[in-house]
Amino acid sequence: MTTSVTSLRRFLLPFLTLAVLLLPMSLHAADGELPEQMSILQTILHGGPLIVMIWIAILGTSITMVTFIIQLFLVLRIEKLAPAALIASIKSTLDAGNYQEAWEICRANKTYLANVLSGALERIGRGKDAVETALIENGLREASILKTQNSYLSVIGVVAPMIGLLGTVIGMMGAFAVLGQSGVSDPRKLALSIGEVLMATASGLFIAIPAFVFYYYFRNRATIVISSADGKLNQLVEDIPFEELGGVRIGESFSVGETAPNLLGGTQSRKVSMALTTNCPVCNGSINAGQNPCPHCGATLDWA
Repeated sequence: MTTSVTSLRRFLLPFLTLAVLLLPMSLHAADGELPEQMSILQTILHGGPLIVMIWIAILGTSITMVTFIIQLFLVLRIEKLAPAALIASIKSTLDAGNYQEAWEICRANKTYLANVLSGALERIGRGKDAVETALIENGLREASILKTQNSYLSVIGVVAPMIGLLGTVIGMMGAFAVLGQSGVSDPRKLALSIGEVLMATASGLFIAIPAFVFYYYFRNRATIVISSADGKLNQLVEDIPFEELGGVRIGESFSVGETAPNLLGGTQSRKVSMALTTNCPVCNGSINAGQNPCPHCGATLDWA
């Protein structure tokens, strides 16, 4: 919570500073004489403090939109969600039966694939169904986090035209005030107020259109890359011998069940042949271990 508040303060500080610098200029521009030709900045400042605040809000939404677009371009990539090097490392570890080490690798790498797989490995001792359920649950959680970032673009697409509309209303109020004071005797001031209205409206739409375009683009892109990462997850766990891992606990409470393989040093076979043979020390005949007396010479054997 404290981190979020600090980030918000850092984000708002430049715009508050800009507002403090421009408001006195807007008051001076509103009271001064109109030059022959006015730049966009002069037109904005001439609108007064309220128009300046609206333009600062429009500037803030535009910068926020560009920031989210760049961030989503960097995040929504299959190389980012499921790096090939990470997949190779986890696969070699799982093939060797080192499931605890695979969990530790996942915990050390904060990616979509690692976050989903680490939760699934913690249920490996409960069977295949439990692992598949964990993959689905963790996948939905991680996917919702990624898609939440994209939803902010939709919010910007809705808010930006409303900010522009607010500037339109304020500008129209100024235009009607000019018309009420001087009638049509000073058409230049009336035209200037109408220009401020059109600029605010156009700016809101200028931000909203690309925000919605990129929102739908990243929504489809997220579906594609998340589905690809889920496919790689299923390939990693499909060869795990779940029937041999009953009772195993992976994660913080790591422990090995009685029937489980050696999870730290790879799988270790426990099969023992029922036909082990040796030789009789008297007649050198082949006998089964523990057999007494020798079936060849009848000697009584002392098995250690």
